[in-house]
Amino acid sequence: MKIAFHGAARTVTGSKHLISLTNGKRILLDCGMFQGMGRETDAMNEEFGFDAASVTHVILSHAHIDHSGLIPLLVKRGFKGTIYCTPATKDLTEILLLDSAKIQEDDTKFTNKKLRKEGKPEITPLYTIDDAKKSINALKKVNYNTWFQVDDNVEVYFTDAGHIIGSAAVHLRITENGKTTQITFSGDIGRYNDAILRSPDVFPQADYILMESTYGSTLHAEAAPSDDLLIKYIHDTCKVKKGKLIIPAFSVGRTQELLYALNRAELDGKLPKVDIFVDSPLSREATDVVRHHPETFNKTVKKLLERDDDPFDFPGLHYISTVDESKALNFREAPCVIISASGMAEAGRVKHHIANNINDSRNTILIVGYCEPQSLGGRLMRGAKEVSIYGTRYEVRADVGVIRSMSAHGDYEDLSQWLSCQDPREVKKLFLVHGEYEVQTIFRNWLLKKGFQDIEIPERHSEVGLG
Repeated sequence: MKIAFHGAARTVTGSKHLISLTNGKRILLDCGMFQGMGRETDAMNEEFGFDAASVTHVILSHAHIDHSGLIPLLVKRGFKGTIYCTPATKDLTEILLLDSAKIQEDDTKFTNKKLRKEGKPEITPLYTIDDAKKSINALKKVNYNTWFQVDDNVEVYFTDAGHIIGSAAVHLRITENGKTTQITFSGDIGRYNDAILRSPDVFPQADYILMESTYGSTLHAEAAPSDDLLIKYIHDTCKVKKGKLIIPAFSVGRTQELLYALNRAELDGKLPKVDIFVDSPLSREATDVVRHHPETFNKTVKKLLERDDDPFDFPGLHYISTVDESKALNFREAPCVIISASGMAEAGRVKHHIANNINDSRNTILIVGYCEPQSLGGRLMRGAKEVSIYGTRYEVRADVGVIRSMSAHGDYEDLSQWLSCQDPREVKKLFLVHGEYEVQTIFRNWLLKKGFQDIEIPERHSEVGLG
């Protein structure tokens, strides 16, 4: 048995890990899209590093595009198996893949318009809406906390990872030549004091662990003050400077966390009177999916539901649906808040909002989650004075703010707590994935002190034998 790391290897995007069995079967853990990798992004997404048609099964940890976004390309290139995931993940993945395909088609049209003017060859999207629709048929729902069989000698078990609704840590029980090996893949690990979701579950003892390490060297600030900081940014930008607050936010997870925080502030009388626009049809759909899965909520949210039937809605909230409505926000003079995807500001409508507002010092761009360093959001976080958006250079005159504690990824204490149910002496090897190499090196040293003896930080496309 071997495992190869074809994505999220020494980087925080493109999750893809391929387990090859001695009988020829191949199990792919996630099939994520690379995002925010600069000029290399498109080429990295074109190259799987394996034959898509040779994959037997896909196990999907959660719906985020950096974990699910290349599923349509996998199917387009010959995958004919089943993709297993939790019920909420299936519901979210369906809308996310369709949205991803539409963004690609729209961005391709936009880019090709410029290329034609320059007399250069046109490009094609990785996949189309039709490709995404075909791949959705392969998704199969499986509940948490029950072993299910995907092959004669392969069983899978999902536990709640607490990252976004439906997110799961994946546990495999694989029997070969009379020997059973247990492999755990963390997916993305959430926080133990998340505002909305339940905490991550404990899980069975594993022989091998693939573990995310996004914030392996970071201790988040307490979650509560981030709500107050969010309200301060709204007040300072919209009330004091009379400007616009642009918040890049992933449509799944971060947008709902923002809406929940704003709803609580409104209930407590702390939310400034200002129009708040969610400019993403996907965000409306995703929020509806979240509403329909209250089984994923923690006790605090369930308690709130006793006095507020919708914890994601409040006076002054408006959803933008059409492109014309989105464009109209650019001509709006009155102060407002615009929440729009993507969270790294690498695609979608938020890029246009940033382009149209970045030159005005009255405005603020507020980063509320992890951004790949090379992404537009990452460059703004690092204090870039000038950025390129769709090939045009813009001077950064707007303020750039960051709320680091608003993250769906656990910090090193959360990651350590997730591992605390394991006996380090029984873990033969622990692989750190989904992290930047410098952070992973720090986290590796931390885990060695915790008693884990064999910790590897694999490179992209590297392959390791198990057992």
